[in-house]
Amino acid sequence: MGRALIPLLVRAGHDVIGMVQRPRSVEVVHSLGAEPRTADALDAAAVLSCFRETQPQVVIHQLTAIPAALDMRHFDRDFALTNLLRTEGTRHLVAAAVDVGATHFIAQSFAGWNYGRKGNGSKLKTEEDALDPDPPRQLRTTLNALKSLERAVLSEARITGTVLRYGAFYGPHTSISKDGSTVQAVRRRKLPLVSEGAGIWSFVHIDDAASATAAAVESGLGGVYNVVDDEPAPVSEWLSFLAHSAHAQPPRHVSAWMARLLIGEHAVAMMNEILGVSNAKIKRELRWTPQWPSWRDGFREVCKSASLPVREQFGTQSRFDYRP
Repeated sequence: MGRALIPLLVRAGHDVIGMVQRPRSVEVVHSLGAEPRTADALDAAAVLSCFRETQPQVVIHQLTAIPAALDMRHFDRDFALTNLLRTEGTRHLVAAAVDVGATHFIAQSFAGWNYGRKGNGSKLKTEEDALDPDPPRQLRTTLNALKSLERAVLSEARITGTVLRYGAFYGPHTSISKDGSTVQAVRRRKLPLVSEGAGIWSFVHIDDAASATAAAVESGLGGVYNVVDDEPAPVSEWLSFLAHSAHAQPPRHVSAWMARLLIGEHAVAMMNEILGVSNAKIKRELRWTPQWPSWRDGFREVCKSASLPVREQFGTQSRFDYRP
């Protein structure tokens, strides 16, 4: 997100400071036109010191630590550090923002499986709809972390809080990119279609996610906004299209009971039960329009130069391996 967002903010005339944890990220932030600072978001004193030194007016919380190749069988394990950043890290950032008198705090959340799975499948979920009251066991810790982040940002009366619930990312430096882990999994036939694939996903190109974030900065408005494209799609449709765009064989088919046994109930829920998400509010209030209104064009573009050794392109797998 930083690679897409920082240049937009710099071109808009903002002085941008990028707080990173890893020293190797310093040069990346500098090359994008921002001033880098190194601090661990889980260290409250370090965050406060960074904020007191830089005196930000607007804080944009995009911190995550999601592995490049997420193992769905160990979802909570792979999200453990990200969940700490969403709970403890968010508390440290909000406290420091209030301490230095920042006026606006914008934070990354998610729009997708975290919404309630009940309802009319043709009706898109809006910001007014409840989050899932009874998620599968493997998703509960992560959903609780998202709820904690949103509460911390929206309940602080001394600062305007904005929560951006992004759809599933695709585009440069994401898992659905030229050689991203999801594209590679599709090409190696390691990402199967579970049952009917009736779950409805909402995507957003990373550049559109960045432009929506910049729009939130300029507006100064608080509240919750879904950031997704115009075309929610069932898994059966987008997964097959992604395989076609990546010049791969069609995805394998796995029954719900097999997926439940080998991966967990959360895989069945994500593939068959979640509902699409509406972007009407952010279009109306922030006057934001995605440059990539359909994931179809975006998937086709990001797969143009995807590479894979020939020996793997048409290989078969003797062991079920689900690593989107």
